[in-house]
Parts: sequence; C-alpha cells; structure tokens
Amino acid sequence: MDDHAGTDSRKLLRRLRDVMADDAAGQQRLDQITQLIADEMHTEVCSVYLFRDEDTLELCATQGLNPEAVHQTRMRLGEGLVGLVARTGDVINTDDAPSTKGFRYMPETGEEAYSSFMGVPIQRLGEKLGVLVVQSRSARRYSEEEVYAVEVVAMVLAEMTELGAFVGEGAAMSARHQQQVLFRGGTGQEGAAQGHVWLHEPRVVVTNPIADDPDREIARLHEAVEDLRVGVDQMLSRAASGDKEQLEVLEAYRMFANSKGWMRRMEEDIARGLSAEAAVEKEQSAARARMGQVNDQYLRERLHDLDDLSNRLLRILTGQGGETGAEMPADPILVARNIGPAELLDYGRKLKGIVLEEGSVGSHAAIVARALAIPLVIHADRITTEALNGDLVLVDGDQGIVHLRPDETVVSAFRDKMAMQAQAQERYASIRDKPAETLCGTRIAMHMNAGLMADLPSLESSGAEGVGLFRTELQFLVRNHMPKRAELSELYARVMDAAGDKTVIFRTLDIGSDKVLPYMTATDEPNPAMGWRAIRVGLDKPGVMRMQLQALIRAAAGRPLSIMFPFVAQREEFRAGRAEMEKALERERILGHPVPETIKLGAMLETPSLAFAPHRFYQEVDFLSIGGNDLKQFFFAADRENERVRRRYDTLNVSFLSFLENIVARCDATRTPLSFCGEDAGRPVEAACFAAIGLRSLSMRPASIGPVKSILRRIDLVDLRAVIHEASEEGHQSVRPFVMKYLKGKL
Repeated sequence: MDDHAGTDSRKLLRRLRDVMADDAAGQQRLDQITQLIADEMHTEVCSVYLFRDEDTLELCATQGLNPEAVHQTRMRLGEGLVGLVARTGDVINTDDAPSTKGFRYMPETGEEAYSSFMGVPIQRLGEKLGVLVVQSRSARRYSEEEVYAVEVVAMVLAEMTELGAFVGEGAAMSARHQQQVLFRGGTGQEGAAQGHVWLHEPRVVVTNPIADDPDREIARLHEAVEDLRVGVDQMLSRAASGDKEQLEVLEAYRMFANSKGWMRRMEEDIARGLSAEAAVEKEQSAARARMGQVNDQYLRERLHDLDDLSNRLLRILTGQGGETGAEMPADPILVARNIGPAELLDYGRKLKGIVLEEGSVGSHAAIVARALAIPLVIHADRITTEALNGDLVLVDGDQGIVHLRPDETVVSAFRDKMAMQAQAQERYASIRDKPAETLCGTRIAMHMNAGLMADLPSLESSGAEGVGLFRTELQFLVRNHMPKRAELSELYARVMDAAGDKTVIFRTLDIGSDKVLPYMTATDEPNPAMGWRAIRVGLDKPGVMRMQLQALIRAAAGRPLSIMFPFVAQREEFRAGRAEMEKALERERILGHPVPETIKLGAMLETPSLAFAPHRFYQEVDFLSIGGNDLKQFFFAADRENERVRRRYDTLNVSFLSFLENIVARCDATRTPLSFCGEDAGRPVEAACFAAIGLRSLSMRPASIGPVKSILRRIDLVDLRAVIHEASEEGHQSVRPFVMKYLKGKL
C-alpha cells in the first residue's frame, strides 16, 4: 500500500472528524465537508446528493456548483450519472462525463464546465442513502487510491447520516428513524395488532468510525477475529453430529473467519483511518450490496453467511450483544430478518405481532405464528434497518401491511378497525355454544386446527367441536434432535386429555418441502413442494413413521384414535400407511400394551390425482380431509410462495368449485366423511360456498370459527347453491361477485 495515499486518507478523515465535532447545524456541517473533500482531493467540485424518498435524489450540498441549485436539483433513481450510481451501487469514474452513457446535463448546476466525474454510493449495510460526487475541469481519471479514499469517506458519511449529523430542512435531510413508514409485505398470519417494536437482533451502531491509532485498531481487530474463530470452532464441534446443511453453514463461517483477503481489506481500511468497527461494517456493506445484485442462490447464501459473520464480529468489537439492557415493552411486536421456530416459541404468547423481512407463508415461523394466533407479516423489506426498539408499530396481518411510527390519523383508523374486530368477537362469543346451523336447517361441523398444547384451551373458548387437524411436525421442528417415542407419547396423551370427549385428528409427520428438520439431511430438489415430503418421507423412512404411530397408540391408552396421512397422491400410498399402522398395532399387542378402542385412518386430499383414485379407495378410507392450501396450488399450477401468481387465482373460481363438487359427490356415494381444512375454510365467504356445494365439516384456526359460524347461521344454502350454479352456467370465471351480491342482501 502507498504510504502517501494512506497518510492523505487519514488526514482527510481527521479533518472530517474535526468538522463533525463542531457544534454546527446539519446544513453547515455538510457544506464544510464538501469544501474539505474538494480541497483534499484537489478538485473544483464536491457534491452530496441524498435520497428524499426511495426514488428521488436531491442535491443537498456542493462546493463548486451553483449554490442556488442546492435543494432545487432533483433526479430520479437511474437518471443521469448520479442516478446510475444510486441505482447500481457501483462507482462511476470517467474523464469525459458528457460522453459517458447515461449522462444528463443539469443546466441549473453549472456543471457543463467540468469534464471529469467520480460518483461513489453513500450506503450503509446495503441501504443506499445517497451519492458523493467529485468533479474537475481537466480530463482526469481518478486513481484507484483516490477512488478508495472517497469510498472510505462515503462510508463515514453514511454512518454520520445514520447518527443524525446532517439533519436540516426538507425531506432529504430530515432526521432518520423518526418519520412514519409504510411497509407492504405478505400475510403470514391474519389479525391486527398494535404495539411497540422489539428487535430480535438489535442493530449495532458504530459511533466511532474514525480512529487515530491504526496499530491499536488492527490489534483490536485481530483479537476480535480470534474470538470469532474460537466461537465458530466451538459451534462446529457441538454440531459435529448435526445435519449436513448446518455443518455446511458453519464451515462457510470458518472459511470466511480465516479468509486472508477479508482480513487484508479490513486492515487496509484501518490503515486509511477507519476504526476496527467501521472497517468491518464497510466490508459488510459491500457484501450486502453485492447480495442484492447476485442471482445465483449459492453465492447469495455465502454472502448471507459473510453478513451474519460480520454481525458477530461487530458485536464482539462493540460489546453490543443481544442483551443491550433495553426492556421489552409490555406490548412487543417482534421485528426480525427471520427467526426459527424454537426462538419464536421462547417468546410465546407475550408477542402481540411479528414482522419479518424474509419468511414465507409455509415457513416454520408462520406455522408457529398460526399456532399461537399471532398476526404475522412477511417480506417487510428493510424494516430491520428502519425500526428502533420502542417505536410504535401497527401490524395488519389481513392486508400484509405494517405502519411504523404512524401519525395519529392512521392510529385512530387502525384502532377503529381493532375495535370493530373486538365488537365482532363479542358477537361471536354470544353464539359460541350454538350450532353452525343454516336457515335451511343444515348443520356444519366446526373444527379447529392446532399444533401445540397451548392451542387446546381454544377448544372451549372458540366453540370448536373438535380438532380437525393436529400438526405433529412442530415437536420435530423445534428440536435439534429427533424426539423420543416416550416424549411424543406423553405429549399426545396430554392433547387427548385436554380435548376430553372431543375428537382430535392427528396428522402424521408432514416434513419436507419448506419444513426441513434441523437434524435431517437436506435434499437438493428443484421443486421441493412437489418433491420428497410428507407420507413419501414416512414410507421411505418407515422407522420414523412406526415410532410416531406407536407413540400415538400408547397415548390413546385404549381410547378412540383418529389419524390421517398427509399428501397422499394415490391409493397404494394410503394402503402402505395403513399396513404400517397394522404392524405398529401388532407390536403393541405383543408387548402387552392396550390398543385403541377404535381406530379411524384417513388421508389428506392435497393432490388432484387423489380425487380420481379408484372407487375402492373411497370405500377403504375412514375419512378424507381436503388440504386446501396445497390442493389449490397444484390445481392452478400456482406456487403459493410466489407472490406474482398465488393471488392470481380465486378459490371461488368455477373450475375449482366444480372440482370440489366432484369430490363431494364421490364421498357421498361411498358415505365417506369429508372435511375441508385450510386457510380458505376460515374465510366466511369461501366457507359459505363450501357448505353450499355440499361440504359438511370445516377445520380452521380457532379465531375464524366465530366469523364463519356467524355467516352460516344467516344464510340459506339452497339459495346460495342456486347463485353459484347460475353463475357457472352463464360461463363466468368466478362466482365471487355474484355470491357477494347475494350475501350483501342477507347480512
């Protein structure tokens, strides 16, 4: 490294720190910074552009351009060379700006006199805050050392912006983390909640980006990296017998922790005047910026590993661990990039809501959130960089919307919505013990879905007639090892005890696809949703299925037992599952254990193929449950994790309802009990239509039972069925508008 360049860089950063130390207003401070950068870089122009909103940059300070253009010149993202730097996150360095592709002349700035141009993004942890520009009259291409120096300065400006050093008039210089922000994500679990932010991983704040003693800072870095390496080695030794995927991640951690290139780049940053923390964060910002531009999934995962490792290193350097001393608010809304099921269960029902940057509708977190009936919004992009602990936040799980630091108007409207929901719940409570009987005298059985012991009290409070689906995979997902048979048997027995004389239908282990066990060898499948999952895993790994079936038999202790197999695609899979049950029963008899008084074995109809199974199948199966979530995605060939297509197709599409009617008819012909289980069962309009086409049993989350029962008790299924068939015969794609018109006149 060139000592002169390094010395100049340190001199620039020292002067920058002196400016920051002055008790000056934000605009004055920014003006002084542009002057000193122009002076140190020997350029005629230095300008700072900051984002005033996510799509618009504003000239906020300049040395050399027309001062009257400050706060007047604005450009869209991607517009001109400045806009290109902001959009791509890449440096533009040219000695002939007017001839460079993308150049746009801004006459009010007077920049026509300047030939050379260098633009560097001002960004922090991948979040783009603005652009730092230097320009010269002479045709000058800035050297690598000069580019590097400006990048270091831009990084410090980003830290200072985060800390509020440039607060002034106008949107571009408004204080960060104080304005209201609206995030549009996806629905993971319905419901509405108001509370205050609780960050699962509090953000590390670098308050000392500039340092005077490079040797000391490098020593601090080496000491922290050594602590990091020891920690990674310890994690690897503990996970030596763990699953392959976890070991691969930890091996990637160790590779990065021992990377000479990573260390060299951070040491160079320190030599140029950054503190150890700032050097780590500069590398982390670069990794996050690359992450957003890489399409290759493997490379994205590796960059994600580097990002996580950088966070660990920052916490070691700053001492800002997970325990920050902050007190969890009484009404916490958990905000995180992502979270595992075990961690979420540790928080339990104390959470009022959950907001994730990542996640999916079928993720472990979503499963637990549904089990705990906690509103969840997923894909709330960048909320972890915007939210602060204690911020007021409103979570609308129904719409997939989050209001962070909302104004009083939004709060008032949201409270009105919550009040209306509370009033509706009071109304639903009044019919809790009444049957879901329609005006035409048809009774619809109302069951609830569950997956945790904590769900069982809802049997009484919701008015559910039983548990139509008990998800057994949660007990496998929240552990780092396979649960023992005795543990499962004890849990299942407690579930049956809590249910009393009400039926509980246990679904055997539904893993694979988006539900991969921590200790399960990951399989590389191009389309996991249609891959090795559910009963396919159980039949290929019969030891696990037998163990679970034995646990269920022992839990029943002679009582009636109902079990269903998930994702059955053909008759032979059900017969193979039933054969495993017969083996488990025979083994229990030999051991002298009591066997259930009666056993009912069912299947989940989640693939269109099973609807066309032989007639004999419908005679053999004790009951069927339509798994609406999976069935709909396969029927429409629309991945329910893909936001571009999953909302494209309506449950009340004529073809889908006709398909369901055919299933109802086949079950009626063989007197096979049939239910509908899934999110749509808990939506009142959809549930009413299911009842109208002949479904007589619905299973849903407990909170949905009241709304569904309320609408069923006020309609005539004969009339609604006629509306559905008339719309179908007229050739309409969906019956929804006609059904809504009918219901509007009845409710």
